[in-house]
Formats: sequence, structure tokens, C-alpha cells
Amino acid sequence: MNASHGLKIILVLCLAAAAFATKAQALPGMVTVKAAGGFAATEQRLEKAIAANGMGLVARASASGGAAARGVKIPGNAVLMVFRNDYAVRMLAASVPAGIEAPLRIYLTENPDGSATVSYRRPSAVFAPYASAALDAMAKELDPVFDKIVHDAAGR
Repeated sequence: MNASHGLKIILVLCLAAAAFATKAQALPGMVTVKAAGGFAATEQRLEKAIAANGMGLVARASASGGAAARGVKIPGNAVLMVFRNDYAVRMLAASVPAGIEAPLRIYLTENPDGSATVSYRRPSAVFAPYASAALDAMAKELDPVFDKIVHDAAGR
């Protein structure tokens, strides 16, 4: 086998592995919604939608905010951690190990065209691995709440 043929085979294998890895990263229950508007406006709507839907903004993390504090510009992103104490109590009563999943996360990203995308995993998918009927029931209550938060924030 000549070197050119060998390189082609390696390239094909690498591309196949990369395609598989990309597909393998998609998590069950992932929902992605393109927002009507830019990053900052969507972030404001997201915070309002969290409160309007009876949930609490527990914490916020932003690599773009941290980068900006260092004088580095990257596309906007923020992870908003959302939950409520009564759900936390129910979750822990159903499964202490499931506590690692709370608060649930909503991910806001800025697209290259300046628009924004809001992504989250359905609570029913997040909590499914714990195999608890009580936890499943709670998660199914939360699914429409998170769906409404995200769609309200996205302006859709």
C-alpha cells in the first residue's frame, strides 16, 4: 500500500469517528429552540420567564462574562440553573443520588449571526436513569414548565 492510499484510509476513518462522536454527544431529551432576537434580549426574557413560571434562578454561569472581565471577547453563553425548593425536597425523598442533577440547567448561546439559541434537557430525561416512580412523576410535572420557560424566552 502506498503512503497516499494509507493517508486516505486514515482520513476516512478519522472523519467517520468524528461523525460518530458528534452523534454520540447528543443527549436524550435535549431540546433546542432558536430565539427571536439577540443574546442579551433573550437572556432578559429567560430570567423573566423563569420567575413568571414559578421557578427560581438558583445560579448563573457564563464563560463569555468571565472572558469579558479579562478583556477577551467570545460569543455569548450562559448557563442558568433553575429549580425550586419544594421540587428539591420531593426529588431527594425519591432519590438522594438524583440530587446531583439539581438545579436543572438551561443553556443560552449566541449564534454567529447574532441571534440566540436556548437549549435544555427535559427533566423527564434528566431524572430517568434513577428509575424512581416518584421522581418520574415529578419530572413529568416539570417538563411542561421548562418547555414554557424556554418558549416564552425564545419569543416563540
